[in-house]
Amino acid sequence: MYYSEEIVEEVRAKTDIVGLISGYVTLKKKGNRYWGCCPFHNEKTPSFSVSEDRQMYHCFGCGAGGNAYTFLMKYENYSFPEAIKTLAERAGVSLPEEEYSQEQKKRANRRQRLLDINKEAATYFYYQLRKNPHGETGLAYLRKRELTDETMKKFGLGYAGKNGAEVVQYLRQKGFEDEEIKASGLANFSERHGLTSQFWNRVMYPIQDINHRVIGFGGRVMGDGEPKYLNSPETDIFDKRRNLYGLNYARNARKGNMILCEGYMDVISMHQAGFGQAVASLGTAFTPEQAHLLHRYTDNVLLAYDSDGAGVKAALRAIGILREEGLAGKVIDMRPHKDPDEFIKALGQEAFQERIDRAENGFFYEIRMLEGQFDQKDPEEKTKFHREIARKLCNFEEDAERDNYLQAIAEKYFIGVENLRKLVAGYAAQAGNIRIMERPRSGVQQKNMAPEDGTRKSQRLLITWISEFPQLYPKIKKYISTEDFTEEFYRDVAGKLFEHIEQGNLQPAAIISAYEDEEKQGEAAALFHAELPAMETLEEKEKAFHDILYAVKKNSYEYYAMRQGSDPSALNKTVQGKKALQELAKLHISLE
Repeated sequence: MYYSEEIVEEVRAKTDIVGLISGYVTLKKKGNRYWGCCPFHNEKTPSFSVSEDRQMYHCFGCGAGGNAYTFLMKYENYSFPEAIKTLAERAGVSLPEEEYSQEQKKRANRRQRLLDINKEAATYFYYQLRKNPHGETGLAYLRKRELTDETMKKFGLGYAGKNGAEVVQYLRQKGFEDEEIKASGLANFSERHGLTSQFWNRVMYPIQDINHRVIGFGGRVMGDGEPKYLNSPETDIFDKRRNLYGLNYARNARKGNMILCEGYMDVISMHQAGFGQAVASLGTAFTPEQAHLLHRYTDNVLLAYDSDGAGVKAALRAIGILREEGLAGKVIDMRPHKDPDEFIKALGQEAFQERIDRAENGFFYEIRMLEGQFDQKDPEEKTKFHREIARKLCNFEEDAERDNYLQAIAEKYFIGVENLRKLVAGYAAQAGNIRIMERPRSGVQQKNMAPEDGTRKSQRLLITWISEFPQLYPKIKKYISTEDFTEEFYRDVAGKLFEHIEQGNLQPAAIISAYEDEEKQGEAAALFHAELPAMETLEEKEKAFHDILYAVKKNSYEYYAMRQGSDPSALNKTVQGKKALQELAKLHISLE
């Protein structure tokens, strides 16, 4: 569905962004802004700012920023039409039913069509398991795994028939075109067989998003076929890195933690046993995006991975990802059984709950796995082990947290605390700093980013000044123009800002909506949220603004002066710039 700019702006203008974000983040008012810990990256000191009058947010830590639309799209993983529908309902705005061309309808409805196809396919597989004689194979397998009819129904388990043509024919009868069926990931085309589904003779596990919509499938082969598990490819509605199996139920479990498993059956068995907080990654290794998704619902993640070598390796990788996301990761000991499904069947629910209660701290687990790589009876090997511990301790950014772990590890492995502290300090010195840079999450903040230079900073500050005090623009428009913003993106934002002021309707949040790219939206929000220096008197504020304005003009004058040989317009801009600087030097600009 496409909406006019007027409707988009009406919905945004009628949305209280503070009220919206307060539903996700605890905000406290400080000055004319609201502050809280950023929901898009891990932090303990609030750097997430929400401006009520501008209807915008910006994080000074990771650079995320935008308006009500971008917040919902980023936090809830909504498409823009989903975001506007949600906000329109919240604001009491009726969205119009508009007539579109066939091409517009095709584009706008594609996502919904793919959801409809998956829903119909899930219904088909569900029916095949229970009503088709061929489905007895799948039903027998699931009952052998001790799943109840209620559990099978809850997860919508099904069966793909004896060949891949049947589900395609069914979907065609439901009115779906071959191109749509192929785009859904349910079938592939070949010259020999035409359009056929890769899912056949398999128990089917519908994969649902957090809103219970089927977005893909996993299929477990019956018999000895390969691959044992087959998953839908990524499509316009299915991103494996950003979804978790079972999260649509687990998000409401309210157990104070989430349990991360490796497979579909682990999740289903755990839910059946009363552990409704279990989820699993989708045919891929655990990803930072999935960790971020989990962080919406919990701060504590328990790993219930297989107890074999591959499971240990996966757990170690997941612990690091969870730590980067700011989540507390612990490991559940499955031994002597391989996985949660086997454990619960053999020892029961209470025994598994005991293992949850005794889950091992993720860092201690890392060190215990590391210990096995060194001969503790050999002094040289033991020293290498201690060095590796020191290197890992350097990964803790916070002094108190690092020191707590240092003392605990020193006590556990009989290492002198001061000796270990010296080792840590030595490796930290080699790295240049004890504080390890945080992995960039937003696309705005990058590793080893150079400090902002004076030119960019002054231009950012000027945009913030003018957006906060739009009454200043008529007083300075004679001396400043978009051409004075030598950064291309800053120049574009300044142009839109000046146009809004000229029209008498300044809406910084609306300016953000003009950019489709998420990174650009964040950059635009940052330009309206530059931190102005703390000043108490009107005289101090007027002097500060004058200095910023003069700095921007001076930078512009020098910029064009250097380009007189290659840019025909530079000479005129240089002459005008020099004159403006002379006038600005004597000018007093009142903020009132």
